[in-house]
Amino acid sequence: MVESLFRGLFDSDLTVVISVTDFLLCMGVSLVLGLAMALVYMYRSRYTHSFVVTLALLPAVVCVVIMMVNGNVGTGVAVAGAFSLVRFRSVPGTAKEICALFLAMGAGLITGMGYLGFAALFTVILCAVFLLYNRLDLGLRKNEAAHKTLSITIPEELDYTDVFADIFQEYTSAHELACVKTTNMGSLFRLTYQVTLRDVAREKEMIDQIRCRNGNLEITVSRQETTVQEL
Repeated sequence: MVESLFRGLFDSDLTVVISVTDFLLCMGVSLVLGLAMALVYMYRSRYTHSFVVTLALLPAVVCVVIMMVNGNVGTGVAVAGAFSLVRFRSVPGTAKEICALFLAMGAGLITGMGYLGFAALFTVILCAVFLLYNRLDLGLRKNEAAHKTLSITIPEELDYTDVFADIFQEYTSAHELACVKTTNMGSLFRLTYQVTLRDVAREKEMIDQIRCRNGNLEITVSRQETTVQEL
C-alpha cells in the first residue's frame, strides 16, 4: 500500500521503480555529505549563511533529480534544459565557491546513481585535499603586501604622462597607470596606478617623494583589489 503511493502515474512493469527505503537512504547520505562539505568549506574561508545552506542542500537536490531521471534519456534532456534556464540572481562567485558547488553536485550525482560508497569516498578525499590546500595556502602570493593601488591627485597644469616615472623607477618593480579622472570641476586630475613595491618598508619614503611632486595634494595607498580577476 505504501509503495503504491510513490509510484508514478506513467510507470509500467518495464520501468525500474525506486523503493521508498532506497530513496530515503540515498537522500539521507546526500544530506550528510552536503553537511560535511559545508563544514569543510567554512574552515579558513570567507562565507555567507546562504551559500553554506545551499552547499549543504545541493547534493540532495542533485541526487533526487538523478534518481527521478533514472536512465530515461528523454527526461534527462528535459532536466538539462530546465536547469539551463536557471539564472543565479546574485553576485558572481569566486573560483573557490564555484568549485565547492561542483563538488557538491558531483557528490549528489554519484549518490543519485546509487553508488553510496563511492560518494562517501569521493567526499572524504576531496574534502581532505580541500583542507590540505587551504592549510598550505596554495596559490597565495607571498608578496601580496607589495601590490598596491596608488591614487594621486595632481593639478591640471602638470603633465601626468611621465611625471612620476623616476620615482616609480626607484621604488617599484612594476607600475601601470590604470585610470585617469578629472575632479574639482576639471582643475585637478586623479591618477590611479597599480604598483608593485620593491621594498614595503620604503612605502612612506615613496609617498613623501610624490608629495613634493604633486604639491602636497591628496594621495591614497590601498591594497590592490583582485576580486574581479579571481577566476
